[in-house]
Amino acid sequence: MTHKKETQFLNKQIEKLEAEDFDLEAWKSGTIVLLERLFGVDNQKIRQVEKIKYDQSSWALREAKGSKNMMETCKRQGKEILEIAKDELEYFGTPEEVTDAQSAPFKTTIVQAMEQELKIAQYREVVQIIHADKPLDEKQKDLIDALNGYGHEVTDHILTAILLSEQTKKHL
Repeated sequence: MTHKKETQFLNKQIEKLEAEDFDLEAWKSGTIVLLERLFGVDNQKIRQVEKIKYDQSSWALREAKGSKNMMETCKRQGKEILEIAKDELEYFGTPEEVTDAQSAPFKTTIVQAMEQELKIAQYREVVQIIHADKPLDEKQKDLIDALNGYGHEVTDHILTAILLSEQTKKHL
């Protein structure tokens, strides 16, 4: 299923990151409203946008090479979150599109566990491996190598989050 409209809205938010009169707080507010509409109010991407902060404390300004660099970091974080949202739409669709009512909460549990434990770039890499046009045994090896590369605790934390979720407990 195509998500042309949704992707266009996300692209508009990405374009706003480059505006000369860019206002981080206004951008965050608009982005949160859009993500809530697309993915629901309790989505990890919304929490990630909320965490984007432009630290203006004197200590942060002394440590940074300049306030422009801090703002560029905020913009990069915002762009990565929206790129992930576009990937999720492409690969998984919106939550309303899930046809099997019982699989939706469990799918959400898996995605949330990965989003909570992985960095944005790591999440993207895992999704790319899962959707790669390769034989299953190659994808398994690539996925194991990637997860091991993130640290031995990452896989444990993802699996623990999935197993201890309310949705999983209902089915065990």
